[in-house]
Amino acid sequence: MDSRDVVSAPDVAGPLCLHSYRGLTLSARRVGDPASARALGRPYRAVPARVARWTATGDLVRDERPAVYLHEYTAAGMTVRGLVGALDISRRPERPEDRAVLPHEGVHRHQVEQLAARLELMEISQTPILLVHRAPARLRALLAKERERTPDSAFADRAGQQHRIWALRDATTLDAVHHGLADGRALIADGHHRYAAYLRLQRTSPGGPHDRALAMVVDHDDTPLFLGAIHRSLRGVRAGEVVAAATACGAVATTMDRARALAALGPEVLVVTDGDHWTSLRLPTPARAAVEVLHGELLPLLSPAPTIGYHHTVEDALGRTGGERAVAVLVPAPAIGQVIAAATAGRLLPEKATSFQPKPTPGILMRSLRDE
Repeated sequence: MDSRDVVSAPDVAGPLCLHSYRGLTLSARRVGDPASARALGRPYRAVPARVARWTATGDLVRDERPAVYLHEYTAAGMTVRGLVGALDISRRPERPEDRAVLPHEGVHRHQVEQLAARLELMEISQTPILLVHRAPARLRALLAKERERTPDSAFADRAGQQHRIWALRDATTLDAVHHGLADGRALIADGHHRYAAYLRLQRTSPGGPHDRALAMVVDHDDTPLFLGAIHRSLRGVRAGEVVAAATACGAVATTMDRARALAALGPEVLVVTDGDHWTSLRLPTPARAAVEVLHGELLPLLSPAPTIGYHHTVEDALGRTGGERAVAVLVPAPAIGQVIAAATAGRLLPEKATSFQPKPTPGILMRSLRDE
């Protein structure tokens, strides 16, 4: 996709606020079922009628009273907890320091337009935007106390995730939640395009349900998400050309065998290989994420520009090497502090710079616009 189409989503002003809403949840037997997920996605115009029908048959359960929800899910041995509610996106900041939600990746205009059109047809948000923040101690203590009571819902879904959900409705509790969130900022971990689509709908239809967006706010100091690496493959370039470009940027190149190169991969070190030759590249700007240096300084020196592939495992990236002009660039995962620093400064990281895991299974605590 043309990089000139990549833009930053508009900013949202504080205070950071989650409103109560009536949660809509797939029945336990349908959560994690690919067929159910497809049925709630296409055809888009048919989704509202299908939601109504599944609600009548018990395949969808609608909460009788609005709430902000504390959702805890466990997958692959990792437990994540967060507050799920209707995020206020109705205000725009006058100053950078007034921003409440921090994107760290750009979005593609036409993808945002398509997604906004689909959301408007479906009239339902199936998966929350995933945000991370650092909660004040008083909010963390409040939520710990809430977890002492029996969950309102607890089940295992068909995707293998374990879920516990507490509905927060008490006025005093909700007021404490609002105060605990109000002065903070949240980083978008997942859902940049959905976030931008919600803002597009809000701009065209302000003053109604589009003033809010379904979001889950996770306390990174309580249950941090795993931040993984996304490696690159470059087609149309030789390993020596990548190393030469890196040294021109001030990187220190060291030829190694495979085992030593893989062991050297770290916060300030990239690894370049064509499958036969291995080189570590120690970068000169440790304050920035390695992936930011790669795309901002190194790759622009390659001409013609290579075709870039994205890979979540080292094995997949290495599988794309072979031939005369195909290399893998192994990239360390950015530190959460580097991501937050870039977003706070208003910089966008390159496409597919981060992989926050695990994400919640779709179909839990959905939001219907017809309820508001």
